[in-house]
Amino acid sequence: MTKSQNIHLWGLMRAEREALAEHLSTLTPEQWRHSTLCGLWDVEEVVAHLVAVASMNQLRWLRSMIGARFRVDVHNQRRIEEYRGRTPNETLDRFRQLVGSTTTPSSDVPAYLGEVLVHAQDIRRPLGMSRTPSVEALIPVAEFFASRDFAVNSHRLVRGLSLRATDGPFNTGTGPMVSGPLLALVMTMAGRALYLEELEGPGVSILRARMEGTGG
Repeated sequence: MTKSQNIHLWGLMRAEREALAEHLSTLTPEQWRHSTLCGLWDVEEVVAHLVAVASMNQLRWLRSMIGARFRVDVHNQRRIEEYRGRTPNETLDRFRQLVGSTTTPSSDVPAYLGEVLVHAQDIRRPLGMSRTPSVEALIPVAEFFASRDFAVNSHRLVRGLSLRATDGPFNTGTGPMVSGPLLALVMTMAGRALYLEELEGPGVSILRARMEGTGG
């Protein structure tokens, strides 16, 4: 990507972080402890993870991974413990301080925009909060997720399928069709099976089988 394209993506990321911070500012203490779509992490742990991602350059990330013996779950949990505040409000303050951060563990800016988009929905959906990111922000994430595996096996998940957004200019792949809203496509590629409900086409059953570990 060119420097100007990256600058544009950073602007989109800032907007999504600000929107998430606004939602987080309304949470009760009980909601901060609520479960999310992100495994065993509660809301505050997901936010602490986002703080960690926005704080770590490649060298710090590599040192952390070496210290964790390249066990991603150990690395993530250690960094959550490091970047979580003493209270949810302190964790939120740390997140707010980094809304404009352009620090990442690698140069794959669309992937880190995806981190913000996906984890924001991981928080919002279980809490009944609603916000659809802009098509402008979703397109580069959808393109990245469909083209390669990164933090999740998104490319492997949709290999041999056609993906088509019904609310934006995203159409990729060949094979059985999967169509639906861009956000649902992105969240499904990120492994969130709940969003399969919003998709249509003969490829959906294939996706479901793959996510359940019963299909190739």
